[in-house]
Amino acid sequence: MNKHDHKEHAQKEHSHDQGDHDHHDHHRHMIEDFKRRFIVTVILTIPVLLLSPMIQEWFNFEIAFTGDMAILFGLSTFIYVYGGWPFLKGLKEEISDKNPGMMTLIAMAISVAYIYSAMTVFGFPGDDFFWELATLIAIMLLGHYIEMKSVLSASKALDELAKLMPDEAQLIEGDTVREVKVSELKKDDWILIKVGEKIPADGEIVKGSSSVNEAMITEEATPVEKSEGEEAIGGSINVDGSLALLVKGSEVETYQKEGKRVAMTGDGFNDAPALAQAELGIAVGSGTDVAAETADIILVNSAPADVEAIVSFGATTKRKMIQNLI
Repeated sequence: MNKHDHKEHAQKEHSHDQGDHDHHDHHRHMIEDFKRRFIVTVILTIPVLLLSPMIQEWFNFEIAFTGDMAILFGLSTFIYVYGGWPFLKGLKEEISDKNPGMMTLIAMAISVAYIYSAMTVFGFPGDDFFWELATLIAIMLLGHYIEMKSVLSASKALDELAKLMPDEAQLIEGDTVREVKVSELKKDDWILIKVGEKIPADGEIVKGSSSVNEAMITEEATPVEKSEGEEAIGGSINVDGSLALLVKGSEVETYQKEGKRVAMTGDGFNDAPALAQAELGIAVGSGTDVAAETADIILVNSAPADVEAIVSFGATTKRKMIQNLI
């Protein structure tokens, strides 16, 4: 018998309630929102390009009529507000978090282009850049739409991974035993563990003993002898020198709680939670699909040495972003 410890990560890994569906629905809504903004922006970008004096000069044609600049200004203002809204909102969030990133960079770029161009409409000397404003917003919306679709695919892959884990436990409230959802367990509840059974929750053996199967992945499912007073881990254990499913994720989380930013490299099915937990997930190209879908970066040549190149590339990219901001 196992005394349930009600640890937070056990709840996260074992609950498959409405919250997951709500999360996916929200993500799908955001994807559709980006798609809608992209389509509208692309359509309005066409007249903006045709009315822009700079584009007309480059391609040697002329479209001029009374109020043409007013229409150009109006269309560009709509594109800036409607198409650029996700980036302007992202700027506010990143500045509030004191962590300026890509949203800050994009928002600054489109804001500078819009404000300067608007000033030229009202008499400030110079050429407008409404065409650049519109095309930049369209390209950024498309990029974020593609990125968010990839994130949703990875999220679905993790859901499939979580389904392999037991989500029910045999609760013991007097002499009866009944099946309950792991999410319904409370601290100090007692649950029954059968010989060699996978553990659905963390806790401590309070009576009896058993060879408990603490690993979720078949290749790492090794019975581990447990007796009274010993801890039982819900999901995984150190097997043959390798860390299995939950332990890998919790190891990453331990470093993060120390204020460190973690990059995780893995190739296996059981690496997926840790790849998702880390700030940067790096999958070996020859590994499993779920690892590749969960990771941020895939090593196409399956060479771990390329991780060093990623670090160098990241530093160069950050330096270039700072230069662009300036």
